[in-house]
Amino acid sequence: MAATARFPLEPVPLHVPEAVLDDLRTRLRLTRWFDDTGNDDGYYGVSRGYLQELTDYWLHRYDWRKAEAAINAYEHYRVSVDGVPVHFMRRAGVGPDPTPLILTHGWPWTFWHWSKVIDPLADPAAHGGDPADAFDVIVPSLPGFGFSTPLPDHPDMNFVKVADLWHTLMTDTLGHEKYAAGGCDVGALVTGQLGHKYADELHGIHIGSALKLTLFNGDRGWDLSGGHPIPEGLTEPAHRQLISLERRFAAHLAVHVLGPSTLAHGLSDSPVGLLAWILERWTKWSDSKGDVESVFSKDDLLTHAMIFWVNNAIGTSIRYYANANRYPWTPSHDRSPVVEAPTGITFVGHENPPGVTTPEQRVQNWLSGDRAAWYHHVNITAHENGGHFIPWEIPDAWVDDLRRTFRDRRAYVPRL
Repeated sequence: MAATARFPLEPVPLHVPEAVLDDLRTRLRLTRWFDDTGNDDGYYGVSRGYLQELTDYWLHRYDWRKAEAAINAYEHYRVSVDGVPVHFMRRAGVGPDPTPLILTHGWPWTFWHWSKVIDPLADPAAHGGDPADAFDVIVPSLPGFGFSTPLPDHPDMNFVKVADLWHTLMTDTLGHEKYAAGGCDVGALVTGQLGHKYADELHGIHIGSALKLTLFNGDRGWDLSGGHPIPEGLTEPAHRQLISLERRFAAHLAVHVLGPSTLAHGLSDSPVGLLAWILERWTKWSDSKGDVESVFSKDDLLTHAMIFWVNNAIGTSIRYYANANRYPWTPSHDRSPVVEAPTGITFVGHENPPGVTTPEQRVQNWLSGDRAAWYHHVNITAHENGGHFIPWEIPDAWVDDLRRTFRDRRAYVPRL
């Protein structure tokens, strides 16, 4: 089984200059800690105890060069798309007719959160699968994230604009007439916009959560509840579930939409500050049950943090939220469903809405809500386990779900 035709670009391995690593070590050694008394239970946020332990590991035991070598086991490319710097990782498909697939991460994700699914998607036969399911996998860093930096000339970047860039990347730069797309978190919005605006040029899309593209529109785009108080008459378990969801996301959304630059000044200067902010999200949003290392090892946590730190990407990454609100989504057509591309969806248990406790209930809850009419949904699956970082937490399930979405939607289209 041969790989796809020769790729039109030459790969360039990633390399972080030693001076950047020296600067990081100096900053870690000079960290000024505050007295976090009374926070052993994490009620006030990330506790000093674990953060200090992780920082000590970062300074004395973590090996970026080892992580860099693992990342460079894949092909990496850096291109300019309509004047925007774009880095992407690639794994060539191995099979009779690999389908081009672009996977888009979210926040505080990096492109490396897709690393557990790239190989089985690209070479299914090597992982016990059917070679007919092979994809040629493209995994970009969102502009302003990771190695798709710096971004000084594009302060208005948001998920709508990224969808246009991705379409240009896949069609003009890489020469595909038709391709598949997948994504989670912000990446699900990017992918949903692709399925809205470019449906005819997609085999389909596969996403997590399946939110409305208007999620951040309006005066209260920062408010998870949309300005609605907690409804009366909830059962006690449903009430606790709703409060848990609000505590998980409220501060994150409010600060990122209302004051991203204020936050970024501190996080761009302090690696420990940056680590604390994203560590809290990795802990609370994953299905870790409070033990983040059950999902991410120390090395995993620090590799993802490094991808933000060494590129000074935290400020441009968190601005996506404010820009989704400041430059709101507007439709490209008035047809229904809004997202016309065939859509597969993966739901996970850790993000169940109030009152939902089983996968079957999760599917029915979504189908009975006002989001279902937005999508041409063809494959919906809910899982009992798993958190926000779906392809990292339940990679086998994500791969299976995505394969089902595209299995009968891969009509051969030759390269230009």
